[in-house]
Amino acid sequence: MIPAQLQAHKISWAPKFGPVLIHETSFVAKKGKVLAIVGANGAGKSTLLRLLYRFFRPVSGHIRIDQTDLWQMSAREGARCIAAVLQEQPTDFALSVRQIVALGRIPHRAGLASSGAHDEEIINAALERLNLKHFTSRMFGTLSGGERQRVMVARALAQEPQILILDEPTNHLDIRHQLEVLHMIRGLGLTIITSLHDLNFAAEYADDALILSHGHTLAFGPTHEVLTEPMIEQAFDVGVQTQELQPSGRPHFTFHLNTGETP
Repeated sequence: MIPAQLQAHKISWAPKFGPVLIHETSFVAKKGKVLAIVGANGAGKSTLLRLLYRFFRPVSGHIRIDQTDLWQMSAREGARCIAAVLQEQPTDFALSVRQIVALGRIPHRAGLASSGAHDEEIINAALERLNLKHFTSRMFGTLSGGERQRVMVARALAQEPQILILDEPTNHLDIRHQLEVLHMIRGLGLTIITSLHDLNFAAEYADDALILSHGHTLAFGPTHEVLTEPMIEQAFDVGVQTQELQPSGRPHFTFHLNTGETP
């Protein structure tokens, strides 16, 4: 899998009879890097991601994968370029882990053709990479939240995308599984675009960050330049203090309510 660059230029979106939810925004997700999209609840993170994986079509602007407009591609071509792992995974799939991972091969098949030897190799490699070989026969609904998340990432990898989009991949996971998922994402070698609630995770795992507030972009750039105390306070309406972790030099944020009192 060869990572691609995603460039969004002045994209915006609004429902047909509703207010603008994403105001004009531009950014670049660099090849093989991790872009974190952060902001308070209701900032527009999930809506923006839906534009990037073709669930919504921008009402203005364009999205390019390398030099190709995303909406000039067929749906099949788009699915070969971009895979998405969403926040909530249904637990009532009457499918085994292997069957779900195999769904990732659909964009690469012609018509109703069944999987061939090449597909099986890729499915096995995805299961191996996510340490799921011993789960292949398990029904999806019997798995824990962390296990289900790994299965859905394996399905996305079987899709052989150039760009992987994840909507709150650590949502509802305990601390160990959060760390496992983030370490895994960082090591995939793909272009990653992910929304994150935890700013400390964003500071540690993302190369670049985009801060949203009420559908507006407040800042975009290298994480260490974007996740500053003034910007975080503006986006989240909280007080923030920063400590520098040693030996990494990465920032660690602690938060308090803006009550006018010193925490």
